[in-house]
Amino acid sequence: MEKEEENKNKTPNRMSRIAFPKAKYGVFLAVILVLLVLIILYKDSIL
Repeated sequence: MEKEEENKNKTPNRMSRIAFPKAKYGVFLAVILVLLVLIILYKDSIL
């Protein structure tokens, strides 16, 4: 039973080789993308 729990928590072999960025960078990237899209869409209203 202990081995089953260990297997659930281990990352798959292919995923273990990929360096995932920190979550905060993803949040910053998402905010910047949303702001960029909004600026492009509403640039006529702003100017």
